[in-house]
Amino acid sequence: MTEDWQLGGFGLYIHWPFCEAKCPYCDFNSHVAREIDQSRWCRAYLAELDRIAALTPGRVLRSVFFGGGTPSLIAPETVAAILERVQKHWTPANNIEITLEANPGSVEADRFRAYAQAGVNRVSMGIQALNDTDLRRLGRIHTVAEARAAFDIARNCFERVSFDLIYARQDQTLDDWRTELTSALTMAIDHLSLYQLTIEPGTAFGDRFARGTLRGLPVEDTAADMFEATQDICGAAGMPAYEVSNHAKLGSESRHNLIYWQAGDYAGIGPGAHGRLTLAGRRHATEAWSQPDKWLREVERGAPDKLQTPLAPEEQADEYLMMGLRLTDGIDLTRYAAMRGAPLCEVAISELAELGLVEVIDTSLRTTLRGRMVLNAIIERLLTS
Repeated sequence: MTEDWQLGGFGLYIHWPFCEAKCPYCDFNSHVAREIDQSRWCRAYLAELDRIAALTPGRVLRSVFFGGGTPSLIAPETVAAILERVQKHWTPANNIEITLEANPGSVEADRFRAYAQAGVNRVSMGIQALNDTDLRRLGRIHTVAEARAAFDIARNCFERVSFDLIYARQDQTLDDWRTELTSALTMAIDHLSLYQLTIEPGTAFGDRFARGTLRGLPVEDTAADMFEATQDICGAAGMPAYEVSNHAKLGSESRHNLIYWQAGDYAGIGPGAHGRLTLAGRRHATEAWSQPDKWLREVERGAPDKLQTPLAPEEQADEYLMMGLRLTDGIDLTRYAAMRGAPLCEVAISELAELGLVEVIDTSLRTTLRGRMVLNAIIERLLTS
């Protein structure tokens, strides 16, 4: 019998927790370290791959994603050793996607060529802004010129290159964003990730916002206008949204992220990494220890996971709903009902459809463009009905 996770596929997420500097908006598990023992970290990752492989024998691997942190700070030899061990343990899909995140300030041509030789075939670059003033405000350590130069290096080394931009920044107008996005599309190859700036508690921006010193943020209506403009401009350029914050040419969607959004299985390896693994027919949530030093020690003693929790059917179904509705293709209502043992509330779906927020096509439930602007409210309505 086909297990549900196979409908989304299987991937590996490998978290590198180190950065050259901590950005004030970032709430990821990232740390600045003066010295890094690359050999020790390599041994730990290989040990974790061995452990996960023993739990997931015989699987076809769709993707590997090096995230962070700043994975372009990993020694290319470490990346090569990891991918060699990956190939030993799993059968790669014919179109396996192997992505490495990079910051422009850490890009060197020789290093990128070495990553490509190791097997990396896609790079995702954190450019974040095409304006030097805003880059400084965001705490980025590169300039626009450096970002463009790094992008050119990446484009010459990899067939697939994506990059991120943040909008709804301080003092940014709708016209500013239109101009910047249009310029970005002249650079883009096949994929763009475009995120609205969110102020997260526990970050430097969160602290400033709480004190009332983070000024110039766009009002909610302006941010909504920026979202709509993003859909129009990217759609006209042949790079429509396939997910709330991600745009791609047809066939160039992030295969790794689709595993998350389509409720596949993924192993999270590295400090603070989360995973979802179906073991003995039961889906589990996993989370590794967050602090880099503690994670290393726990891997070396064979206990890297802070938790491994079986998910109840309703938890699994609700995760599928929350993640899957981010996609423009939405979720399969039949699959949801099979996961949960009960269908979604038809009354709630009808109410949302009458408001023009969702639509049902065959067995798929999808949000409309208007609905994606209030996605959290839609999810809350469906989960509480």
